[in-house]
Parts: sequence; structure tokens; C-alpha cells
Amino acid sequence: MVLEATMIAIDNSEYMRNEDYPTSRYEAQLSATEYIFQNKVNSNPENTVGLLAYGGNGPEVLSTLTTDFGKILSGAHETKVHGGSHFSSGIQVAALALKHRQNKVQNQRIIVFVGSPITESEKDLEKLAKKMKKNNIAIDVVNFGEESINTSKLEKFNNAINNHDNSHLVTIPPGPRLLYEIVATSPILMEEGYDMDNGDLGGGMDGFGGGDLIDPNMDPDLALALRLSLEEERARQEREALEQEKAEKPELDKIDEDQ
Repeated sequence: MVLEATMIAIDNSEYMRNEDYPTSRYEAQLSATEYIFQNKVNSNPENTVGLLAYGGNGPEVLSTLTTDFGKILSGAHETKVHGGSHFSSGIQVAALALKHRQNKVQNQRIIVFVGSPITESEKDLEKLAKKMKKNNIAIDVVNFGEESINTSKLEKFNNAINNHDNSHLVTIPPGPRLLYEIVATSPILMEEGYDMDNGDLGGGMDGFGGGDLIDPNMDPDLALALRLSLEEERARQEREALEQEKAEKPELDKIDEDQ
């Protein structure tokens, strides 16, 4: 089992509003982000994952390296779609977050979603890739949405960063399959324990009931229904926690008065 610290960099630029991937580019990458998190922490209990958004006015760390799915989920869903893409600075901030990992034995990896045009030149991207490679950081790129514009640049970036096949470029054009399904069966996660014989993806999404494994070839409508069910369950748990907190507050206030 690979021991890794992984920063996931999501694109929250205006291009992510496009609905050429269900239900939008932004929502499609969030589903994939959730899946990647579960896959990483299930493959090794000492793995940690962080989250960063590199759109808007500039990169923003949404969650430092953690094993707490709630922190990742909260950061992802509180982020607004706005502004432009800051690919290079996003990668550099993600690398800085990895540098501050508590367990220095962990390998360093960045998984970056690219759903808007990359404005950096090929020369600048190559320079960035060499810097990351020198610092022993592997980078996986999920290229979607603007793949006709970005693929050539990202292929050269991948060639420059790749060290003994430790970095991958996955290009995903619009289609009937959900984005996370394709990521799940790509080299980005295939090395993390995917069993082609039984469809085992290294652990189910938390909340899908009894830890059942997700079949990457499941019907897209069923996959969407499961995800909505998961979100409804989380909302229900949050409501119950809030109600319990309100119910306990008078008791705590009474104890304070007695003291």
C-alpha cells in the first residue's frame, strides 16, 4: 500500500458552470474529488488528503491534509464558482501544503482538475513541472471540458513531470459516463488497488450503506441517485446534530447557573 499525502486541486473558475458534464463541470469534479478521497484513505490508513481551489481571485486552501471526510466535503461545497484559472500558482500552493505534511515519510502527490483554458505558456509549464519533479512531487491531471485547447500543453507538462510513470494525464471528453467513473478506472487510481475481476474500487463511498462497493460501470442514473441519497443523509445527520445541540443547551445553561 502506497503511503501518500495528496492535495486535490479543483477548478472553480467561471468555466466550471458549463453543463456539458452532468450536472455541471463543477459538480462532476466534486463527485470525483469525494471518490478520490475515499479511495486514498481506504488504500492506506495513514494516507492524508487535502483540498485546494485555484480559481476565483487566486488559490485557496479549503482543507489541510486530513483523514476527515467532513472537512473535505465542507470545503468543496462552500466554495464559489467565480473568476479565472490560476493553474501554476495553484500547483505551487498545493506543493507548499504538502511540504508541511506531518509525516515526512509520505510520498507527495497532487491531483489537479483542469476544466478551463490554461493561460500559462508551454515554457512556463515545463519550468513548473521540472521544479515539482525536483521536489519529488508527482502530479496527476484530470483534463476535461476544454480538452481541445489544453491537451497539447498538458501532454508536454506530463512528459516533463513524469518520473518512472508516477504521474498521469487523463483526458475525458463529454460523454454518457460520469466523470468519477472514468477517473476510478484510470491510472490515477488503478494503482490504488482496483481489482478488474470483481469491480472492487478499494472501498465504497462513506454513507452508501454498509460499505458496499461502487461498481464503476453502474447505470449513471443509479450513480446519481446514490450520490443524492448520500447528500440527503448527510443533511439529515447535520439537522439531528443541530437539534441535539439546541436540546442540550438549556441543560448546560442550568448547570452553569447552579455552579
